[in-house]
Amino acid sequence: MLIAQGGPLAGTRWTVERPIVIGRDPACDIVVPDRQVSRRHARLLPKEGSLVLEDLQSKNGTYHNGERVALPVRLRDGDVLQIALAQRFLVASSDATLPIGEMGAVAITQRALRLDTTTHQVWLRGEEVYPPLSAAQFRLLTALYLRAGEVVSREELIRAVWGDEAVGISNQALDALVRRLRDRLAAVDPDHLYVVTVRGHGLRLDNPPLD
Repeated sequence: MLIAQGGPLAGTRWTVERPIVIGRDPACDIVVPDRQVSRRHARLLPKEGSLVLEDLQSKNGTYHNGERVALPVRLRDGDVLQIALAQRFLVASSDATLPIGEMGAVAITQRALRLDTTTHQVWLRGEEVYPPLSAAQFRLLTALYLRAGEVVSREELIRAVWGDEAVGISNQALDALVRRLRDRLAAVDPDHLYVVTVRGHGLRLDNPPLD
């Protein structure tokens, strides 16, 4: 599933079951009406249970998790695509986390940090964290969010973030990811430390009540 975040198509969703072309031309499957967007800008190809993103030699670039796309790239759940500076999309599995989303909705009016597992948006005290978190940062935050206040072991967090690729992932890699996540959250709310290290045990999310 492809979900438009911000831009002229905000909130629109597409289930990608065949090749889809994104561009400004009205003949494209997804039309982004902005002059920054090339007539045929990018293409999504379903392949072996996932999606492959290709840039179609666009003038202003296609971006995958903040990096400009030069060669075809295989997408994962939670990845963020950017078409020039005009439109961003979130990649999400079509069956993504309805129960988790319902859990998140409980906290939406009660806590400083809220998170939408469907659109992968994060808000701190009503202000959206933008640009969006990277896929890895979001998976880390979600793992803590679902057990807010509890200490989550490093091993559990590594599995939550890296999944099948977790073998060989070091604590140093997790620490680096935690630092980047903290920096992103501090840029919006510098007065509170949301991700707390409990030495010898793991990490926990400190999500305070709204003032």
